[in-house]
Amino acid sequence: MSKGYWITSYRSVSDPTVHSKYAALAGPAITAFGGRFLARGMPSRTFENAPDQRCVVIEFDSVDDAVAAYESPAYQAALALLDGVAQREVRILEGAEEQAPVEAND
Repeated sequence: MSKGYWITSYRSVSDPTVHSKYAALAGPAITAFGGRFLARGMPSRTFENAPDQRCVVIEFDSVDDAVAAYESPAYQAALALLDGVAQREVRILEGAEEQAPVEAND
């Protein structure tokens, strides 16, 4: 089974204090479903006209776990705090299956 990845990109946050309250509630709601924060913060570098915006990458054991975390009552309560405070995009992706390296003869 492929892992699931939850990727969030923030376009803006108008109230960092409210965002901190969101994070305090969202973190436990996400980890309750096995979410592991792989990266979060501002990009070290951007390329190809990408905006310089905060990003978060969270790994789950499956896409189903990532979706269940997002749809959970605990996460939705945290998310409600961001209404009118943050503009962002959230994507959940299926991880690539590991494959054996391609041999020169293949």
